[in-house]
Amino acid sequence: MSSSAAAPSSRIRWRRGTVTATGRSWRDALELTVEVEGEGELSALAYPSLVGLPETGDAVLLNTTALAQGLGTGGYALVVAVPDRLPPDPEGPGHLVKARYTPMQVMVQGVDEQDTEHHEVIAAADDLAGMPVVVADLHSALPAVLIGMLATDPDLKVAYVMTDGGALPAAFSRTVTALKSSLAGVVTVGQAYGGDVEAVTLHTGLLAAKHVLRADLAIVTQGPGNLGTGTPWGFSGVAAGEACNAVSVLGGLPVGALRISDADPRPRHRGVSHHSLTAFGRVALGGVTLIAPRGLSSELGGQVGEDLAGQPERNVVVWVDTDGLDAALGLSPVPLRTMGRGYPEERAYFLAAAAAGRYAALQVPLSGDAAETAAEDSSADAAPDEPSA
Repeated sequence: MSSSAAAPSSRIRWRRGTVTATGRSWRDALELTVEVEGEGELSALAYPSLVGLPETGDAVLLNTTALAQGLGTGGYALVVAVPDRLPPDPEGPGHLVKARYTPMQVMVQGVDEQDTEHHEVIAAADDLAGMPVVVADLHSALPAVLIGMLATDPDLKVAYVMTDGGALPAAFSRTVTALKSSLAGVVTVGQAYGGDVEAVTLHTGLLAAKHVLRADLAIVTQGPGNLGTGTPWGFSGVAAGEACNAVSVLGGLPVGALRISDADPRPRHRGVSHHSLTAFGRVALGGVTLIAPRGLSSELGGQVGEDLAGQPERNVVVWVDTDGLDAALGLSPVPLRTMGRGYPEERAYFLAAAAAGRYAALQVPLSGDAAETAAEDSSADAAPDEPSA
């Protein structure tokens, strides 16, 4: 090849800058203010376990591609390296490579790899033993689902299984950090990384939630930053249907948290979003219990009923009472926001997520008198009938 051949155009918008201030930190993330010549100060985010701990005065190499286009990176440039002060080489165990074959691939120890204390447990595990798993397509549903679960039974152990449809580092989510004390643990699966437990696949991640974290129930969503294209199939949340299939194959109970809105200006997301109708109605071939919340306005409740009327027979639609859930959502330890709108503007969305959490909590397998009580509560609070006006 001739040395005079033109280099291919870059897919990354590179910038050099100087750290002028450090800001908030959480989990494995640190906010920075970075001065870039000709562009002024930018907000940036560094992951110290990848690039080291930047300090004021450090030169940093930035990826500003998504920031320049106003995409869902939280308004951050991303620190790729602190070139004049590189961190020490990794010394820990593990041979699972995530973000594979990218310039930022990382090595982690997986719960399912051969040299871990849990390998034999995961190798032998093949069943979730009926564990309820709430599946949602947006990360913003996570706190509301958890609130619904713990408002129903505060003693339940809940695991969050984060898939790789959005952000790959769990550290990007301030929500995950804020909910840490309320979770049995975070499992990052696929190319996602940074959880308390790492797993190769969603299947081993679910098994780890059950058999390693000893969770009573689990929540599955992608990380922050849903990717959509305005097409019927081109959205990362379609993987919610595949997640339901994984739960079904492993003998769990898949519960669908519906994306419901009367505030979204886009017609395809009003009532029950086409994302939910596609992922749960067309991809979840093993069936999923779809939870619709009572307490919606009569107009929205009627629209939700109509939207769900075409569900295949394998999907059961259950309307769940929401008494007390608004109060619980109002006490959320994290701001409830989705697509730039908060609670109560998007009340229907968060209420639907909390109702899915409540229903799942009532399905946790019990024994003896406790099982009879739970069954009675479930039939009383979650009857598959039409919504009240």
